[in-house]
Amino acid sequence: MITLRPRRTLGRSVGLPIAALALPVLAAEVWLMDSSDAWRLVAVTAATVLAVILVAWIGYRRANASISRYGIVERGFFGGVSTVAARDVAGVLRVQLYRANSLDTTQELFVVERTGRGAFRMRGRFWDERTMNRVAEMLGVEETVGSEPMTLSELREANPRLLYWFERRSLTR
Repeated sequence: MITLRPRRTLGRSVGLPIAALALPVLAAEVWLMDSSDAWRLVAVTAATVLAVILVAWIGYRRANASISRYGIVERGFFGGVSTVAARDVAGVLRVQLYRANSLDTTQELFVVERTGRGAFRMRGRFWDERTMNRVAEMLGVEETVGSEPMTLSELREANPRLLYWFERRSLTR
């Protein structure tokens, strides 16, 4: 069994800008509120922002996927745990998806159930290629690699059951 974790650099590249955005909010509160009671509100706001950042950091650090020849156990960012038995896995599909409004692509890996539904997904923004390479090998299933990059719309039309519920509908329709 192996335990895979998301890229650790993601915490710095996302977490630091979010933390930095909290400083102007606190500064604006101090500037707009001119009374001595303002410090209590600023302290409450700062404590709330720090608590949210801490909870997000803990969720990020706990997120992982344990993969073995018996299946996959995924602990998500929000703490939910999902399990996929190896007997239900039909294969692994890798595609290059274009990022929104860009010619850059991101590698995506989908573990596909025998019913055709996506059971587990690894986005290239969160998981590195070396980690993705281990999945099909560990599960002992065939890996299919898409020959051409595709857009989310093309993937939605070709195989919507791989996508999350909120990705299955286009906002432009």
